[in-house]
Amino acid sequence: MTLFTPTASWKLDEHQMFADMAGRFLDDELVPNIDSWIQNGVVDRAFWRKAGDAGIMGGSIPEEYGGSGGGMGFDSVALYEQARRGDAGWGYAIQSIVTHYIVAYGSDEQKERWLPKLASGEMVGAIAMTEPGTGSDLQAVRTTAEKDGNHYKLNGSKIFITNGQTADLIIVVAKTDKSLGAKGVSLIALETEGAEGFRRGRNLKKLGMKANDTAELFFEDVKVPMTNLIGPEEGQGFYQLMKQLPWERLTIGIGALGMIDFAIEQTVKYTQERKAFGQRVMDFQNTRFKLAECKTKAELLRSFVNDGIARLEAGTLDATFASMAKYWGSQTQNEVMHECLQLFGGYGFMMEYPIARLYADARVQMIYGGTNEVMKELIARSLDT
Repeated sequence: MTLFTPTASWKLDEHQMFADMAGRFLDDELVPNIDSWIQNGVVDRAFWRKAGDAGIMGGSIPEEYGGSGGGMGFDSVALYEQARRGDAGWGYAIQSIVTHYIVAYGSDEQKERWLPKLASGEMVGAIAMTEPGTGSDLQAVRTTAEKDGNHYKLNGSKIFITNGQTADLIIVVAKTDKSLGAKGVSLIALETEGAEGFRRGRNLKKLGMKANDTAELFFEDVKVPMTNLIGPEEGQGFYQLMKQLPWERLTIGIGALGMIDFAIEQTVKYTQERKAFGQRVMDFQNTRFKLAECKTKAELLRSFVNDGIARLEAGTLDATFASMAKYWGSQTQNEVMHECLQLFGGYGFMMEYPIARLYADARVQMIYGGTNEVMKELIARSLDT
């Protein structure tokens, strides 16, 4: 199974070659380590460096900054290939998101300093949006960045931050002017090494995605050079977030498709081998019809996701389409996991079988990146004009 469809306008030989290379790397270096990462609650830093050495994370980074100079289709392929192997632990989606804030809005000096390290895996990135009292309402963030000479002083806290335990570079959403609402929001890049006043909370225990380190972050008079402001001036953060969130939301749809493909493959294999009442579970009409429904949903989502990637490459991916991809992809993912787990019977409830993990991992897809209820509101706004 592949991300591509025959009509995908963005499909190139280079994408397929990259998919083959990434798939081999992930089979060798990711799949054998999934269980140990789950036990440890974090992906080994050595894996990040290996992924960097293999060129997995640099596909869409300009060559002058350590990447391959391709388009966002390469990031899409890497994310799909990861999910296609049933993994939700490696935080590459966030790495890609952080990378492209810097590509889009970073200064030349920022690009030279950070992009090669993000491509190589020397640095792990995170983006700190959510706060204990603020979820999808990014205008209401309370973390502040106040000027102090040639530095900002960061104060506040963030929660549910993916890559939070391991991140070396964190893009912090903060208020540089508390009186201006959305126009007072800025993005400040914090290099965590040696940052006094910066503290990570515990690795949060989650329902699923257990290998993906997720943390609270605390900032107490953390000094950050003013040159770490993302963009040419303060107050651009909300605009920057709105421009980049469509990619984040499309990544959720891409991951959903990969997980669905993996779940269907695993379920077909199990039902072909498992016997009940003297015949294969696959031979029952209910099994065949349920899998037919799942397969159809997968192919519909594949076409939609491919259209989204084509729009992304063309620079026409908008908030409405991305909201649809995030909402529909995550909803479909949860529906398919529910049906596939049921076909495993009692074994589907056992964590020894990947379907149980996939079922747990899927649930948060409808929450992060903006809840599906928020996605529906954004879609509805496009109708009520």
